[in-house]
Amino acid sequence: MRTSTAIFLAILTVGVAAPFGGLYPLFLTKCLAFALFACSFNFFTGNVGLLSIGHAAFFGLGAYVAGHALKVWGITPELALGLAVLVGASLGFVMGGMAIRRQGIYFAMVTLALAQMVYFFCLQAPFTGAEDGLQRIPRGRLFGLLLLDNDLVMYGFVLVSVAGAIWGLQRLMEAPFGQVMLAIRDNEPRAMSLGYDCRSYKLMAFVISASVAAFAGGLKAQTLGLASLPDAHWTQSGNVILMCLLGGLGTAVGPIVGATFIVALEGYLADFGLINIMGLTIDLSTKIPIVIGAIFMLCVLMFRKGIVGEIIDRTKQYLRNAQAPVAAKQVDTLLQK
Repeated sequence: MRTSTAIFLAILTVGVAAPFGGLYPLFLTKCLAFALFACSFNFFTGNVGLLSIGHAAFFGLGAYVAGHALKVWGITPELALGLAVLVGASLGFVMGGMAIRRQGIYFAMVTLALAQMVYFFCLQAPFTGAEDGLQRIPRGRLFGLLLLDNDLVMYGFVLVSVAGAIWGLQRLMEAPFGQVMLAIRDNEPRAMSLGYDCRSYKLMAFVISASVAAFAGGLKAQTLGLASLPDAHWTQSGNVILMCLLGGLGTAVGPIVGATFIVALEGYLADFGLINIMGLTIDLSTKIPIVIGAIFMLCVLMFRKGIVGEIIDRTKQYLRNAQAPVAAKQVDTLLQK
């Protein structure tokens, strides 16, 4: 079974069972949207090796475009999300065309600068609602038939959409296109010597990543009924980097695990309230970034390759050690013959 098919089936299985385990559909839907956002970031940075600090621009603009299309234009959800993907791909082509010429920290700084330009555009554009954002975004009717106001119905739609999008990203990585991306990440001069146009491949990967991030932003806005400035702020790019590093950058499942962990932790800490430590009262709901930062430092020290990356590495090491005696016996048998 292909990895993409296995991941697709696993997401659907866990997703179908999750609401029956006492978890709220709205919380699960939010986890799915951010998991897709993390996978879109991982598709480019994890597989091409260039750090983008501007993915919040695609996520935020996708949320604004889908929200405006649903609330003001009154079009169906699939068209609103398709429009968000189109805008995300167009913005990704423009930003990628300017940034892809640079390497390393210079690429990261260019993406950050361009993303901040998008943020200030969202702050001043007439259709974004400025600091208030777009509120009370209707979910609409899917294909004009299926009403998505019910949280469970909305969750089912997002589950299928996210599973399909992640399946598509993984299939691309299993295709020759993905193998060329990995070759560029590992040794770009060698890939160029083999005749590959590395710049075009990196630009295509950036555009695909941007369009999926915009799709994730549209799903988030439709689910929560809100598109606001924090969606497009550079701190959102920091969040998605944290999700991927925590779960395992460059792995297929790591971004999903990292995104789910961060969203669940934020929700848990927001409801935790006041705690008393040695006579000092602390409101954890206002200290969420500090707590998440401390947990991230501990995880980096304990799991340098991320949670999933470390599990994969230790599993491979165990299999090597388990197969070593078998290989030794085979060598002894050949020598005796």
